[in-house]
Amino acid sequence: MNALISLHNSFFRKLESTLGPWLLPTLARFTFAATLLIYFWNSASLKIGDGLFGIFDISNAYGQIYPRAFEAAGYDSDAMSTFQWLVTLTGTWAEFILPLLIVIGLLTRLAALGMIGFTILQSLTDIYGHMATEYGTWFDRAPDGTIMDQRLFWITILMILVIRGAGPLSLDRLLGRVT
Repeated sequence: MNALISLHNSFFRKLESTLGPWLLPTLARFTFAATLLIYFWNSASLKIGDGLFGIFDISNAYGQIYPRAFEAAGYDSDAMSTFQWLVTLTGTWAEFILPLLIVIGLLTRLAALGMIGFTILQSLTDIYGHMATEYGTWFDRAPDGTIMDQRLFWITILMILVIRGAGPLSLDRLLGRVT
């Protein structure tokens, strides 16, 4: 029995040391690109205005980021505070920039950490700001809760990038910035 346990441990130690450093971060970035990149870019695109300078016109974003405050302001973007404008502008830009950084593998750990914070704030806004009623629960028999279940998967993928970095196929590695 000890020989079998030793063989098991030896095999999986070798597998982890060979594949772990490059496969996990590469798969995490691929999974993020394949499932979440377009989701976040579409979400950000709905928040900006038209044309080249549309990235500065975030009047469409207040209803998504500050739903109750925007409703209380009579849906008048001029009635929103400077702080709300700044949070909305940086949040909207973050939806474009952070996913791009993850996909190309540049400043990946920081970008993934930013996306984790973004996902948590997005989830809280959905639950408390938009008053979502169907957000699922953990440890139930249904794995499809759009907030609790799905976003736990998102954060897990992002945590792999925070801990392991971008992997070998990345600008981080190419530029020699981080390992």
